[in-house]
Amino acid sequence: MKKFLGTILLLLFVTQMAFADIDYQKIYEDLQPPDFSYIHSIDPDQYYDMQHYAWSPYPLFRLNSEVYFKNQTIEPGYYLLTPRKHEDKWYILFKENGNVKYTIPCYKDELVSEVFYQQNLPKEKLTPSQKIHIGFVNAVGHFNSGKRRQAPRTFLEVDDLDNDFVSIVVYYGARKYYILLRSKIK
Repeated sequence: MKKFLGTILLLLFVTQMAFADIDYQKIYEDLQPPDFSYIHSIDPDQYYDMQHYAWSPYPLFRLNSEVYFKNQTIEPGYYLLTPRKHEDKWYILFKENGNVKYTIPCYKDELVSEVFYQQNLPKEKLTPSQKIHIGFVNAVGHFNSGKRRQAPRTFLEVDDLDNDFVSIVVYYGARKYYILLRSKIK
C-alpha cells in the first residue's frame, strides 16, 4: 500500500512539474535582439535552399496586425519564416519578396516527433492514375530522375498567450523553433 501511495504521489509531482507555468516575461527579457544584419537584406543561403525545389520550402505566414519584438515593429503582411543558425544560435528570418525584413531569435528548438506530420497535415488527394503510378513505383522500385525533390514538411502554430505575448512555433523538417513576440508595446 505504501508503494502504491508513493507511486501516486511521485506521479502527481512529475505531472505538476511538467505542466508548470512558463515564465514568458523572463524569457522575453532574456532574449537579445540580433547584433548582425544581412548585406542588402539578402539571405546568403537562400539560393542553396531553393535550388532543389519548385517553390520555397519555408512556411508562408500571414500577419494581420502589428507585433513587436523589443525595438522592432513587425508590420502586417505575408512572410516566409526561415530558420537560420548564426554563431550557434537559432533565428527566424521574416522574409518578404526574398529580402530579410526582420530577424527574431528563437528561445527554444526541439526535434519533431516522427508521427507529428502524419497526424497534423492533411493527406494528399490523388487521382486514380496517380494511385496506379504510386502503386507501380512502390512495387517495382524508384528510379532516380531529374525531377525536383519533395520540399521538407512544414507546419505553424500561433498562440495568443497571457500578458500580450504571441508564441509562434515553426515546424520545419525534423525540428521546431519557438519565438516569442508581443501584441502590444509595453
